[in-house]
Amino acid sequence: MTTDPSSSVAQARSELGSRLRQLRKSAGLTQQTVADATGQHVTRVSRIENAAQPPTERNIRDWCTVCGAEAQIPELIATFQATESAYLEWARQSRAGMRRLGDLHSIATYRQTSTFRIHEPLVLPGIFQTEAYIRQMLAFWYTFLDAPDDADATVAMKQERTAAALSPTKRILVVLGEQALRTRRGTPSDQSDQLTHLLSLMRLPFVSVGVIPAGVQRRAIGTIGFWIFDNNAVALETPTAAIKVTRPQEIALYAAMFGQLQSEAVFGHDARQLIARILADL
Repeated sequence: MTTDPSSSVAQARSELGSRLRQLRKSAGLTQQTVADATGQHVTRVSRIENAAQPPTERNIRDWCTVCGAEAQIPELIATFQATESAYLEWARQSRAGMRRLGDLHSIATYRQTSTFRIHEPLVLPGIFQTEAYIRQMLAFWYTFLDAPDDADATVAMKQERTAAALSPTKRILVVLGEQALRTRRGTPSDQSDQLTHLLSLMRLPFVSVGVIPAGVQRRAIGTIGFWIFDNNAVALETPTAAIKVTRPQEIALYAAMFGQLQSEAVFGHDARQLIARILADL
């Protein structure tokens, strides 16, 4: 499984290009014929088919019409729209404030989700974060993305979202890298409060937290954090984009990766002892 979060977009574009190529070939048309009939250069037709350039909705409509496949238009346009909306630029979205970033990390989605599977190698999941931790994280992103400061509103939103997730009706399965526990946000006192808070949440019967020790022999390669919402979608975040994965085949791969990561983690008493040792080092 690749760890490149934009791979789902590239693959979906490739599949769309392949479907358009198949429509052309099934109609017995050459690339030049489609180019002439749709008012495009033949090079653009080739680039669309090879996913080097995305089509427009008008391209799809004209292409299907030329190939006598008008019935395919609604499905192909829906596929195109889903593909292009899967990759959301943080910098563009953040101009409206940090509290509006990403539909998967919305209060509504957290309320609707029954089972969360969360892997975070370097940071603590938002639903485990104290207010001090949240504000330290936000301070970096406001500067990095040149976003308007809506910290108070964002903290309030995150707290409401956490309340929606931390419900006995949910299952929250988490695998953390040890570095997520050791990376300090704020003062040593802030870090101590954060880890103490984490220990209290680990006592909840519907929360399972595993920690992959830094020195353990590793097999799985999970270098980026991801959240699986039931079996409906996967959310990933990079410094510049939020990625939403909805293809069933890819969701299954992330679920398999999560299972591999769980197998390398320690749970229960061993996980709490690891956290206690980190607290003692503060």
